[in-house]
Amino acid sequence: TLHEGHVVSAQELTVLLQPVFTENSRNLILFLQDMLSIDDFTYLSESYGKKNPFQNQVNKLSINLLQEILQSSPSSLVLPAVDCEATRYLLSFLQELGDWKLTNITNLSVSQLEVNASEPNLLVVQLQPLLSQLTEFVKLYMFLFIDKIIGRLTMDLQERGIHFSVIYTAMRPSRISRRTDVAWEFRRQLMATEEEDSLSYPPLNVTSGNDICILFYASNFSLKANNSFFVDLTNATFVTQNVDISSSECSDINTTLSLKYTKPVNGISSLEIRFLMTNKFYGGSARNWSTLDSVEIVQDGEKLATFNVSVISAPAEYSFHCQLVGTSNLYPARLIPSNNEAKNWDVFISRLQIQGFNVENNQFSYASDCTGFFTPGIWMGLVTSIVLLWILAYGIHMIMQLTTNSRFDDPKDPALSVPQTE
Repeated sequence: TLHEGHVVSAQELTVLLQPVFTENSRNLILFLQDMLSIDDFTYLSESYGKKNPFQNQVNKLSINLLQEILQSSPSSLVLPAVDCEATRYLLSFLQELGDWKLTNITNLSVSQLEVNASEPNLLVVQLQPLLSQLTEFVKLYMFLFIDKIIGRLTMDLQERGIHFSVIYTAMRPSRISRRTDVAWEFRRQLMATEEEDSLSYPPLNVTSGNDICILFYASNFSLKANNSFFVDLTNATFVTQNVDISSSECSDINTTLSLKYTKPVNGISSLEIRFLMTNKFYGGSARNWSTLDSVEIVQDGEKLATFNVSVISAPAEYSFHCQLVGTSNLYPARLIPSNNEAKNWDVFISRLQIQGFNVENNQFSYASDCTGFFTPGIWMGLVTSIVLLWILAYGIHMIMQLTTNSRFDDPKDPALSVPQTE
């Protein structure tokens, strides 16, 4: 029994997952999301009536049980959670622990899924990322879509008579709860810890001489090749730094960040990813701008995939930051395939921050974000305000044009005669 508020460590998670690796449970499905919290289940499942985002039976049993525990508790209840450091590397941990046949599943390949029940299978489903800026109503519909994917896959396996275990988790929490009954000093420590956890490992740096010339950071750096190979490079790039950056080049005009990996996943012997950046002077703004022009992926030293990059630029003295960067049309900064080989790759980078010029004090400079200042909400507010101001100005103008009579009829005097000329 775990006490309230307990955070399950990586070692405890290993013990909890031991039944998954027994002979009776040889198939494991890992539904992996970027952000998820217990509050997403308890809040969204009760707040919108019939639109419950957790309808399929695999989730519904656990959600109903969770709600019963919360309602029957005589006092406020804080449920245990899993350390985000443990879940962040859960996929690599599972691959090392068991002799699994790894299968990466996309939304379109669920119906064509082939599972050989005679050998252990690890099915990895990368779910739609949830942006932190989304409203609760939009997030509800995204969870409805995610729930359909989970239900479609699990029902398909159940109809085939295949026994399996399911893990539904995420890289990091979507909500961070703060208790209000603690001292102010302790709250300040909690918030400081939260800020430190947001950057849990230092950025990757490339040096030229004694100075750092390139800084690169991402909370999640993943690739998918031919819808069959899923490669998570986050741990190898930033934590263990099992990456070769010797081919990177730095100059005042052109900078190349080269990341070389040896056997990042079974089926790929070598992988190189290159970020090509330039520093140019633009007369329109009368200043230099650094731009990420293209991204190249070289598989096994021969297959070259090239992507053009949109939106990723910043003043040369700044770094660049974006919440989501990748090949999906939903991301604010996109990697657009420019050759046929690039169409075989899917790239997902979350919380990207990169700087290839003018690095000072061995740390990132002020970040230019990919989200513009004028968001759709701001534009709607401005347009509405302009329309209302125009109506107000027109009304005032019409009132000012009104004139009153200069003469008035007195009933005691003869009738007032006003010539037509007046």
